Amino acid sequence: MTVICDCHKQTTRRNDIMTAQRLQICLSLIFLLLGGWCLLAPGMVIRLTFLPEFSIATDQARFLMGCFGAQAVLTGTLIMTVRFTPMTFLVFGLAGSIPFFVFNYWFVFVEPVLNQWMLLDFAGNLGILITGVWGWRLSTQERPS
Repeated sequence: MTVICDCHKQTTRRNDIMTAQRLQICLSLIFLLLGGWCLLAPGMVIRLTFLPEFSIATDQARFLMGCFGAQAVLTGTLIMTVRFTPMTFLVFGLAGSIPFFVFNYWFVFVEPVLNQWMLLDFAGNLGILITGVWGWRLSTQERPS
């Protein structure tokens, strides 16, 4: 009598919950949601994220915030529609987060222009870093040897 252990099947099933493709969609949603907010409600973003003395939502400021949002929406759309390689995940995760951590730190603590609402941006950048590294690991494991 042969006993077959299906432990490997259970492990595989658990790992299939999060795939590199699903992580890529999560990554795109960070850009689509936060970028969409900047695009559709630039005045609100300016009023909520800048210190009071810098939060004047002029036509020019709303225009620039809307442009920033449009670029983020474009980036999110591209992320959702292309196929990331392991290297793409890793490079995007690092390059798409570390410079922005520095930016957020600088303009919240060193040269205060932004307020605590920028923690939303920090959370988005942390999400970019996590999905980039996690996606790199998953896509490396998913690639055929």
